[in-house]
Amino acid sequence: MPVQQQTYENLEAPPNNEWLEKPQRAKRRSKWIVIGSLIALAALIAVGVGVGVSLSKKSSNNSTSSTSSTSGTPSGTNPNDPSNFPKDSALKQSFYGIAYTPLGSQLPDCGNNLTEVIEDIQLLSQITTNIRLYGADCNQSSLVLAAIQATQVNMNVYLGNYPASDDNGTAYERQKGEIQTALQQFGAGNVLGVTVGNEFILDYVTGLGQTDPNGSAGQAAMLIPWINDTRSMLAEMGLSNITVGNADAGSYFNTEVLSSVDYGMSNVHPWFANQSINDAAGWTYEFFEENNVVAAQALANKPKMFIAETGWPTDSSEFNYSPNDGPSIASVANLQIFIDTFACQATANGTGYFFFEFSDEPWKATTYGGVEGYWGLFDSNKNLKNLTLPTC
Repeated sequence: MPVQQQTYENLEAPPNNEWLEKPQRAKRRSKWIVIGSLIALAALIAVGVGVGVSLSKKSSNNSTSSTSSTSGTPSGTNPNDPSNFPKDSALKQSFYGIAYTPLGSQLPDCGNNLTEVIEDIQLLSQITTNIRLYGADCNQSSLVLAAIQATQVNMNVYLGNYPASDDNGTAYERQKGEIQTALQQFGAGNVLGVTVGNEFILDYVTGLGQTDPNGSAGQAAMLIPWINDTRSMLAEMGLSNITVGNADAGSYFNTEVLSSVDYGMSNVHPWFANQSINDAAGWTYEFFEENNVVAAQALANKPKMFIAETGWPTDSSEFNYSPNDGPSIASVANLQIFIDTFACQATANGTGYFFFEFSDEPWKATTYGGVEGYWGLFDSNKNLKNLTLPTC
């Protein structure tokens, strides 16, 4: 394993419009993959290891994410030492893991920056010790690893590569390079795995108008070489200890793909299954165990299974799935119920999960029924919603 480099240089990358992906399909679930490259950073700060870091407050055109809220920054934070920040008594390490994407990480303008990610990591470290990323564009991998080192918190991360099925591997290769650069510069001391693909099989199969994730060999033939290539890259770097996995919708794991990974991450959402909030926690556990854990244990490689996403939305710009079912509406009160009935219990029974998600993403608010922008534990200004986090 290479020695971690205590430097925060080379976090900048000029925008490249050739990296733009094709528009998202209107009828499928929107993706919150971060795509692109980091905009130029401007203001200089000093981090705890004494190295200057350039920063930017440029706002992304399709997100309010890169504008900082003073209320979201922990009061009393020492700007010269990100590891010296006060803890919020309302925050508790209630969650096994959190799904996280730095806000402002969307093409064509990568508006994320190290200042914002450091603030996120300071908050995240108070509610979990594990996070997962979806992709690697916009220097996500480097920014997150740099922020963990600067804050010196106890945090592990599953890096992500979010390939597309219709670009001849362009997105995969680009993100592979981003991940490799991050590992070379910041080391792998906080990296538990690299996840290749997020709902890749779901998108591929439904794009063909099909429903069987094992009905066509095409998707597996495309994804498995990328999984193997990632494993080879890590081995060449002397990092064979880093596991390689795949994430998909809970009903869309391809058996060949699952047989090729060290772990699988399953998206299991009681909201999209139209469950009552009173049944949501039990349904999530049962679905995951019966459809994912049991299936994985039947394979020769027995990949470890995680819940990649689960949670409950707190608002909707259009409608709720069950507008006449009071217990099932999108609301903070119902998110509280789901946290109370799922989080600690899942950890206690050994279920590894990543709660969806860290903060609201307003730019997604008009997609897929209007709920996708409102899944955060924190609002878009990094204020904890009116929630009481349990002590687990």
